[in-house]
Amino acid sequence: KVGNLVTLTKVIILGVFVLFGAAVMLRTQGWQVRFTEGFLPNGIAGVLTAMGLTFVAFEGYEIIAQSGEEVINPRRNIPRAIFLSIFIAVVIYILVATVAIGSIQPPEGLRAHEYLGLKKEVAVVEVAQQIFPWGIGGLLLLFSGLVSTVSALNATTYSASRVSFAMGREHNLPTFFSRIHPLRHTPHWAVITSGGIMLLMGWTLPIEDVASSASIMFLLLFVQVNIAVMTLRRKMPHIERGFRIPWFPLLPLVGLLTQAVLAVFLFRYSPLAWYFAIGWIVIGLLAYYTYFSKKEALEKPKEILLEEVLVSTDYSVLVPVATQEQARILGRIGAILAKANRGEVLALHVVRVPPQLTLGEGRLLLKEGRPLLETVIQKAKKLSAPVHTMIRLGRDVPEAIRKTSLENASDLILLGWPGYTRTSGRIYGSVIDPIVDNPPVDIAVVRYRRRRPVRKVLVPVAGGPNSRRAVKMAVTMAAAEEDGPASVTLLYVVPHAAGTAARVRGKQVFRYIQEGISYEHMESRIVEGENLIETIVSEAKEYDLVVVGATEEPLFHNLLLGNVAE
Repeated sequence: KVGNLVTLTKVIILGVFVLFGAAVMLRTQGWQVRFTEGFLPNGIAGVLTAMGLTFVAFEGYEIIAQSGEEVINPRRNIPRAIFLSIFIAVVIYILVATVAIGSIQPPEGLRAHEYLGLKKEVAVVEVAQQIFPWGIGGLLLLFSGLVSTVSALNATTYSASRVSFAMGREHNLPTFFSRIHPLRHTPHWAVITSGGIMLLMGWTLPIEDVASSASIMFLLLFVQVNIAVMTLRRKMPHIERGFRIPWFPLLPLVGLLTQAVLAVFLFRYSPLAWYFAIGWIVIGLLAYYTYFSKKEALEKPKEILLEEVLVSTDYSVLVPVATQEQARILGRIGAILAKANRGEVLALHVVRVPPQLTLGEGRLLLKEGRPLLETVIQKAKKLSAPVHTMIRLGRDVPEAIRKTSLENASDLILLGWPGYTRTSGRIYGSVIDPIVDNPPVDIAVVRYRRRRPVRKVLVPVAGGPNSRRAVKMAVTMAAAEEDGPASVTLLYVVPHAAGTAARVRGKQVFRYIQEGISYEHMESRIVEGENLIETIVSEAKEYDLVVVGATEEPLFHNLLLGNVAE
């Protein structure tokens, strides 16, 4: 509340300053000439140097992102707050600069901008002294400057303390930075230490060089931000983002290059600022690589919270579960397939840790996964299939599933799909799509519904290697039915006008598919139909379960071409 009051007071004073300044400027004869003659007195190099020096004046909006843990609905509100804060600051700066140049009365022989430059940090106070009546302008703007200092100090302390708090929590700084005050619930040691460093630097270093050094650090920071944006978009393209940068990657590249150029041009203005910045970076790197990186590695939280290993087998079915319905249906199917192959079930629950929490804090969500794994265990025990369980932390659920399958040498990943997705731009959803498009092992996607007895199983075949896998899986499922073996029907579709050759081809496919597969209740059918998909769907209405083998083509290629399985 105090921060809001300080900011409001500052904006009101600047608003009054702009109104009085505009009134004086419009009464000043030839004020327009000040904005046209000698527009670039120091050339483009001077403009770039000034841009680099004043970059720090536009800072502050990054605090919005740094305080993401304390923002309500951050995916929506953080982008809006950033754009609004930049827009408001730019409008205020332009208005203040315009009335300052247009209303000031410089001494004889000096231009307005030259006179303001000579006045440096008290330039706006000098303008206010001239444009306000009764000589109160100087005091009013001096008070506004003090209010601005308090506001900036509050924001800077908040930002610095939150960053050091997060770094302490990640063991990039001493752990006392991450301690929370028991009554005020704030990172008090981070606030005290940050304030002490700022006080020391402000007391001992030249203010211009400190400002220049701060601008350099901010410019280098945002160079890294642009690099991080491009890297994250490439490495994690499927993350749901609250805001997507238009014309990517052009805008990040332009921002990166512009900020790098401005940082270089600041060397012309203050070489000492660059020396400060380089020294600060070197100290940080030395501290990190000699101590904190080792501490970070020792304290790094384990991704796997719970792992119960039973036996080592030659065949493993990985069953990721996120809901009780998935656990019931996939647990039974996984147990059937594992038992048929003399293997085991690995039941996995991935705890998705939001960006606001560290992986270590994700342990708080451990209890949510236990009931799901217990359901899978019960289903596997009913069928006497070995089972072990794992709860894993991760930011990216598909990557966690993929990593688990590789680490445990799984032979099959059994994924559940409810038949729809709430994620726009996805086909099966944000979890299944990335795995199916780049599968680490064999994949089976189950379109699950309410459990009912399976008496008839349909397997459309075309002769590919996955058709054989589909038949084997269908036979395994049919043979395991509690009410007795179900029947399996192999279906091959030919056009209405197809000749004898097409039917012969179908019979050859049946022989190839059934080679090495013996099942008493299996039959083969060749049916006619002009539209392959419609024919299969029509035939499937009479069956309880349909098992379809995918093609060897990538998922999204198949969908664009209308592949049958997908």
